[in-house]
Amino acid sequence: MNLLEVSEGQEYIIKRVETDDEELNAFLFSLGCYSGEAITVIAFRKGGCTVSIKDGRYNIDNQLAEAIIVG
Repeated sequence: MNLLEVSEGQEYIIKRVETDDEELNAFLFSLGCYSGEAITVIAFRKGGCTVSIKDGRYNIDNQLAEAIIVG
């Protein structure tokens, strides 16, 4: 399932990031968003969501949230 299908406040483990954009992959990796890392959706917002990865909080749009597959 992707980040738009999860519950707020629950921790999930990232399985993979489905994107062909290498620049986007590198950016997400720099945030700590990669396979095996824990991620929590703090809040859903219009057009995206706020997530917690490691010790940081980030706002991501719906297109990016769909690309992050968790389990």
